Amino acid sequence: MDHPTAPVPPHAPRGEAGPTPTTSYTSALTAPPPPRLRRHRERRVGELAAVGILSAALATGGTWGVISLTDDSPGTAPTAWADAGGGSSVVPVSSAAKTNPDWNAVTDAVSPSVVAISVRSGSSGGEGSGVIIDDQGHVLTNHHVVSGAGEDGEISVTLADGSSYAGTIAGEDPSTDLAVVTITDPPQDLRPMTMGSSGGLRVGDPVMAVGNPLGLAGTVTTGIVSALDRPVTTSGSEGGDNPFAQERSTPVVTSAIQTSAAVNPGNSGGALVDAAGRLVGINSSIATVGGSSGQSGSIGIGFAIPVDEAQWIAEQLIEDGTAEHAFLGVTPTDGSASVGAATRSGARIGSVTSGSAADKAGLQEGDLVVGVDGTTVGSAESLVGLIHAKRIGSTVSLAVIRDGEEREFEATLGTAPATQG
Repeated sequence: MDHPTAPVPPHAPRGEAGPTPTTSYTSALTAPPPPRLRRHRERRVGELAAVGILSAALATGGTWGVISLTDDSPGTAPTAWADAGGGSSVVPVSSAAKTNPDWNAVTDAVSPSVVAISVRSGSSGGEGSGVIIDDQGHVLTNHHVVSGAGEDGEISVTLADGSSYAGTIAGEDPSTDLAVVTITDPPQDLRPMTMGSSGGLRVGDPVMAVGNPLGLAGTVTTGIVSALDRPVTTSGSEGGDNPFAQERSTPVVTSAIQTSAAVNPGNSGGALVDAAGRLVGINSSIATVGGSSGQSGSIGIGFAIPVDEAQWIAEQLIEDGTAEHAFLGVTPTDGSASVGAATRSGARIGSVTSGSAADKAGLQEGDLVVGVDGTTVGSAESLVGLIHAKRIGSTVSLAVIRDGEEREFEATLGTAPATQG
């Protein structure tokens, strides 16, 4: 069983502050992505007070455990990333209104773009969901949905009309829990999902989750955006004789969209869409009450990987089979500092990599990062998730407390090194 106090590196999801050695958060900030895995995880549940977080992964294959949650005009869907500029140029449901969404119209628009994914390896298997992202047969899903296929496993992709096709892994990125599957000999009438933008979401916006929960393909549930930039960490677990389980050395940290839409095991890799029928996130995990290792269902707290991050990773996976990540170049731990009479929590910089974005920006050991581009940073995990979601070469504004004063620094993010050392 994973423990909340285990060190949590940044390229993976969630971890509550436990020991915070300089090797704790290495992903998007100081170190390379973890080695690629091709096996499923067995469910694992960690604890945060009375709340355990459970990945909404495969209904029959295995799941991820979240070990901490610390902070606070109708048209045909375009191919590939034709609407990557912000999600406003193509609107599947032109009558969309946040105050009174037409969920029937949204369902008709998006359901043909969501698939069920089945993975088999030997006598074991599992099920998840995926989103068609272009007319070439590329399907975006979670890494943990397909990692159990291994070298000899089989992947089956079932479209909304019930037809099934073989699939292969085009690329996978364990550090963001994302993967792209290619449908073998896809039909000519594929319906790619219309891309939206997670950057335009606001807390309270209506959303719909579409997927294959518990093997029930084509299921839709609705809710609202409950929170944004929620730092969430997931971790793999050992699974005994289950070939879909493998220990993961580096958890995945995500600056996630939190939603009240019901998400259950099997929804992993499915779509989170807005009231206009545009993709805004990839459903990946849920929260459950207690720490039981038994399969649990939704309690109204689900998490999705923002589409702006998922799109950036998917582009790389389709092109190269692997993904690179933004690099700030600091080793953070949880910390706090005083500004006048107030105490602020944030990410304490333990070290700065020479020549890195942080070094060039003027950050120093001991600085407390409390914001990134106007988003509050309340922990090391929060900083990791926010930087991990950025594109290489993007410039970020960092709010930093130094010597009791808050200052602003700008850093142009580099590329995370391919190897440690």
